Order: sequence, then structure tokens, then C-alpha cells
Amino acid sequence: MLALQISSMKKFMNQLLAGDAFDIFLLEEASVSTANTYTIDGRINRDFYSAEELEAGICPYEFQPWSEAKGLCFHLIKGKHTPLCFKFVLHLKPEKMARLPVPATGASDNVTAAKAGSAGNTLPDFSQVKALVLTIRYDGSKAVLTTGTAYHTFVLSKDIDILWDKAFTAYLAAQDIDFELL
Repeated sequence: MLALQISSMKKFMNQLLAGDAFDIFLLEEASVSTANTYTIDGRINRDFYSAEELEAGICPYEFQPWSEAKGLCFHLIKGKHTPLCFKFVLHLKPEKMARLPVPATGASDNVTAAKAGSAGNTLPDFSQVKALVLTIRYDGSKAVLTTGTAYHTFVLSKDIDILWDKAFTAYLAAQDIDFELL
């Protein structure tokens, strides 16, 4: 688990709510406190959709993609007053897990989890991973991002946690989002 404080709020908020940098995530939950407190459960209500829509894959995830939810969150946050606070709990889309960069031993550092086996590295076992989680908390003055890993069962190894932390900080750097480790 890693805690990061965002250095440039304006740039970060633009990336979060207007850009596409966080579109690789799903929204588990959101809470925004302005004049009122709004809470959003990102879980997809499958009963809302017809059988045909479900078969067509209209909602392939358990949670709503951030790309579909961020407009609503932006609408709740925008205005002449800064929000008192907000919290977003996001999950990396499952198909993105296999594309996390795996540290290579004697090979290029750009090896992904999907290619790691052929490069002689140990392929991470994502079968016990329920979600790679990102929690974004804003307290009225600063934003703190916290990484985490949710497992289906207890595991001894912290390899995937470390992999997620390194991959996420590298991703933020690639998106030109400045942060400080806490």
C-alpha cells in the first residue's frame, strides 16, 4: 500500500474529471460533500437491463466504468465553492491487470505481466486478486491517493502489492501528474 499526495491540484482535477487518464478504472463508490453530501454506489444494477442488453455485453463489469461516472462527479464538484471533501474508490479494470509492467531480471524493464513468462520472469498469479484499488481522498485542501489490493483470500506474498504500487506511480509519472510519497 502506498500513499501519495498530489502536488498540483488543478492539473490533477483536470485529468481526473475532464481528461482520460483515469478511464482505466471502475467506480466502486463516490462521496462528494458540498452543500449536501452525495453518495454514489458504482455497482451495476443488472436488473435495470434487458436480457438482450446483458447478452450484448452492455455492462461487462461489476462496477460502472469511471469514464461513464466522471461527468456526474464533475457536475457535483463544479461551482464557485470548493467541495468540503470527496472520496472516490476506484478499481483497475480487470483486463488491465495482465498488462502491468513486471520488473525484469536481466531483460528490459518494459516487460508486461502477459510477456513475463517468456522473458524468464515469474508471472504474477492474479487469480487471488479481486481488485487493484485506488482511493482518492480530498479533504478541502489536498488530495491523497492510496493504492491497495483486495484479495479473494489471505495471501502471504506482497509481490502483487509491490507491483501495483510501482506500476501506479510509473503511470502517474507518464500522465505528468506530480505527487509526493507520504
